[in-house]
Amino acid sequence: SKLLSFEKKLTQGMIARGYDEGFARRLFEQIKGFGGYGFPESHSASFALLAYVSAWLKCHHPAAFFAGLLNSQPMGFYSPSQLIQDARRHEVTVLPIDVNQSDWDHQLLDSRSVLQGQPPLRLGLRLVKGLSREGAQRVIEARQQSPFRQISNLRQRARLGRRDMEALADADALASLSGHRHQSQWQIMALEQPKPLLQDEQCQPSGYFDDAVQLPAPTIAEEVLSDYRATGFTLRAHPMSLLRERYPFNRCKRHADLKELGNNRFVRIAGLVTCRQRPGSASGVLFLTLEDETGNSNIVVWQRTQQQFRRVLMTAQLLLVKGTVETKDDVTHIIAGTLYNYTHELQALQVKSRNFH
Repeated sequence: SKLLSFEKKLTQGMIARGYDEGFARRLFEQIKGFGGYGFPESHSASFALLAYVSAWLKCHHPAAFFAGLLNSQPMGFYSPSQLIQDARRHEVTVLPIDVNQSDWDHQLLDSRSVLQGQPPLRLGLRLVKGLSREGAQRVIEARQQSPFRQISNLRQRARLGRRDMEALADADALASLSGHRHQSQWQIMALEQPKPLLQDEQCQPSGYFDDAVQLPAPTIAEEVLSDYRATGFTLRAHPMSLLRERYPFNRCKRHADLKELGNNRFVRIAGLVTCRQRPGSASGVLFLTLEDETGNSNIVVWQRTQQQFRRVLMTAQLLLVKGTVETKDDVTHIIAGTLYNYTHELQALQVKSRNFH
């Protein structure tokens, strides 16, 4: 490295000024060691300021803090799902995506109330998978005149194609118009999309559905799975809360229970894998984040365990870990010993599909 080129100059210069040669060489070894991980002071100061300001905002104005992070996605370490879960744990009211209420970006409902209390956070249309930016903009412009009354009214006024309509229905963003996503999907299937050249803005599109037909509402399990597929998060029950009474999850501790366990205690814990990380400075150690209905748990996987459970580590969405609790300075980790892939249990939440007859 460039630092080594200064060794001779430094040691000879110190000897010429009366310092012991051994002392000069030890000093250079210390400098060389720091050069492997040290940051310039300006970089350190900038990062410290950023960390301080972020922590202050999260503490005093969590709604604005999380809105800013969510609107900056994709970025950083945490997914929108993790940020939304964390916002709710910090008592921020998070409101669902709604075609009559949501803008493209996430919004604080009343920014004037920030100083008096935390305003509700309305999630934006940007989280709807498959929704085009152009389609979302037409929705926002069309509803400025008046709210949408029904699904056919939305399609006609916003001039949305089938793909955008289905994306909104799958994300349950049309619930205020139809009641629930099954009904939304049914009505969209029955709508006849006019050809662009023949479309008349004054003409209401014809449909073949009967408003009197009411489909059964989805179960909570169906809703949760559909939420994750369509948006990547859910405001309903966490999947682990739905699985908690089943074996082997009924034998697992929750994240919130870990603080009650002593150091070096055996523990079973399960959750959704939200992050895998292997920093270059960690000597090959793999870090996992498991999310359950109460929070995020940090899992440490040593290299030997990685080699034994490599396939499970790389493929599991729902992971059960047997390991040992390690607590230091109020920070709790779990040292993984054995890992199990229970991703198939997420599919077990599904009920038999209802076919339309």
